[in-house]
This record gives sequence, structure tokens and C-alpha cells, in this order.
Amino acid sequence: MSVLVCFGFGYCAEHFVSEFGNKFERVVGTVRGAERAAVLNAYEAAPLEAVVFDGGRATPQLRNAIAQARYALVSVPPGDEGDPVLAAFADDLAAAENLHSIVYLSTVGVYGDHGGGWVDERTPVAPASGRSRRRFAAEEAWQELGARRGIAVAVLRLAGIYGPGQNALLQIARGKARRLIKEGQIFNRIHVGDIAQAIDAAFARCASGIFNVADDEPAAPADPIVFAAQLMGRAPPPEEKFDDVAASMSPMALSFWQECRRVKNDKLKRALGVALRYPTYREGLRALFDKP
Repeated sequence: MSVLVCFGFGYCAEHFVSEFGNKFERVVGTVRGAERAAVLNAYEAAPLEAVVFDGGRATPQLRNAIAQARYALVSVPPGDEGDPVLAAFADDLAAAENLHSIVYLSTVGVYGDHGGGWVDERTPVAPASGRSRRRFAAEEAWQELGARRGIAVAVLRLAGIYGPGQNALLQIARGKARRLIKEGQIFNRIHVGDIAQAIDAAFARCASGIFNVADDEPAAPADPIVFAAQLMGRAPPPEEKFDDVAASMSPMALSFWQECRRVKNDKLKRALGVALRYPTYREGLRALFDKP
């Protein structure tokens, strides 16, 4: 029986299951609350059994699913005490005889700041924020489990995620878009549909190792805002200098602006055979504009 367990049924996992869930005979996804689980389970046509995992308690229902699982997708963020999934289920995962492939969703933030230089999977990590340091520690913990048990573990390091419900078009429509300017600042992005492709390819190939999941064209933060405004026939929001607004930013938002790098995705294409549907933000935003 082809069983997939999604630890953390959030934005990326939901889009993956929506497109590729029919490849599995059973899909189990964890959510933090009973109300969310009830809403998801109310959709009889959805290929999903939602179960509650609050980050601490290991339920018999979830342990049973792990025992049957062939695939596991992990997107639960680590906390100060480490990875909550491993804390609760390391023994269950190690004992799961059917488990062949794990995909762990991480972040390109583990590379740290490179002053706008290029990074690839061979670049030494230098995570600056506590959040990125915890992510890298979790990467290592999952890879160690895979090596010990002979399970393929693919770590997908994701660039800035956008897609339906989460994009520059909606920011402009809601009056929330800001056109921040910081000289030399540049980011990669990735459409959630291409993340779904990468997850599918990693499972299909039973892949192991690190893979950057990023678009082809790192661009200045304001560029997608300006392009989205053009698509909508609106004037873009006025330019704001980063230095003038930095003091009003949250620590998390500010941390994204304190690092700058360009991310190579050659291995994603070569080793996993992924052809990006949205190689730049322009294709991604245009598709979202044409079909919101």
C-alpha cells in the first residue's frame, strides 16, 4: 500500500497533495488543531486524512500511519528544542519497515549572507539567524536518521515562496504592497507549483542529498511588485528606502533583508529532472493574473 504521511499539512504540502495526491493510495497529513482537521476531513473527495499533531503528543493514529508509510514529507519547522517530529516519532520512523523516501523542506537561509554572490549545494552553510541555524540542525538530524536506517532523505532548500493566495498581485489588490529599495539587495523566489514538482521528483527518484529549489533569475525585491502593478494596470506603490523603514520592521522581516545571495538550481534540473514551469517571477505572476 502506497502511503504518504505529511508532517505539517501547510501551504506547500497542500499544493503537492492537490496535484500529486492521486499517486498514493492513502495520504495522512498533520495539523495543529482539531478544528482544522475537521474542516479538511469534511471534504470527502479530498485525498487526505487530517490528524492532529500539536508538536508534542504522539498519537496512536499517527503512529499507525507511520508504520504503513512508504513516503514522508516533512515541513514542520524546528523549535528551540529541535525538530518536534523527530522528538515525537524518531523511534517509529526508524522502525517503519515500509518507509523508503523522506523529503524535508528547508530554506536557502541556511547559506547565510554571501554579499550577492552565487551559492550552490556545495557552498558551506553559514546560517546567521536562530531560525536558519535550527533548520540546518534539523536537516542534519533527518539525514542522520536516513543514513542509520537506509532511507533516502532529500533536503529541499526553498527560496522565497509565492503562489495562489500568496503573491504580489494580492498585496497590491489589498493595499499591502511596499516597494522597498535597498541597493544591491537581491532574492530568489519559487512558485509553489514548482515546489510540488520538486517534491514529486524527489519521491519518484527516491532521491538523497541537498537540492536548491529556486527560480532562474534572482531579482530585486521591488521588481515583482512593479511587474504585478503593470499586469493590473495600476501605478506601483511609491519607492521607500529600506534604511528609512527598517526600524519599523519585525525581527523576522528584518532578518530576510540582512542577507543577500543568488541561488543556483542546476542540480534540481540535472539530478531530479525538474523543468520549472515558472522560471522567473514574470511567468509565475502572469499565470496567477490570468487564472487567480
